[in-house]
Amino acid sequence: MKEKELYFTVNSVNRYHGIKPFKIGSILKLVKEPENDYDMEAIRVELRYAGKSGYVANSVNTVSKGTCSAGRLYDKILDIDYAKVIFIVDEVIIAKILNKEELEKEKKDDDSDINFI
Repeated sequence: MKEKELYFTVNSVNRYHGIKPFKIGSILKLVKEPENDYDMEAIRVELRYAGKSGYVANSVNTVSKGTCSAGRLYDKILDIDYAKVIFIVDEVIIAKILNKEELEKEKKDDDSDINFI
């Protein structure tokens, strides 16, 4: 049986570097923040070379239709996990959680410093 693909919306990018550093195909590092003062299910989004760059959306006002909120993803991902940017439309970034095989392929295909992954 094929794993269900999990998509999410990245938000709060304007609090950090804005949308510019995000590119289709960018690998995102996801880090759970259970001690976050505002959201116990917060998942931080980091970009290689840019660091903290946003959060997984967790509000009906910020989650794009067809994507999961941070609350729905929280128990489905590791404490540190990875995703790939699939779509960028205007100011909306949609990414897909990478499964083990996809992550290994990204590591193999990446000819730069893979310490981020």
